[in-house]
Amino acid sequence: MQYRFAKILENADLPSVHFHSLRHLFATNCVALGFDVKTLSEILGHSSIEVTMNLYVHSDMERKRACMKLLSQVA
Repeated sequence: MQYRFAKILENADLPSVHFHSLRHLFATNCVALGFDVKTLSEILGHSSIEVTMNLYVHSDMERKRACMKLLSQVA
């Protein structure tokens, strides 16, 4: 699967990434869309939400800024 994916990326002149990166992207986007972590963890087939959050969900700077803005609304 990785070989075919690499060829598709190459043909489209896109940077090389591992096929499994799509799974991480899916998890990160699901959290950004408001999925609850328990449901996402079950969709991904993980044994615990810790696996999902620690290995699959990644926070970007834009999300961190948005969360910090939420704090300013409380103060």
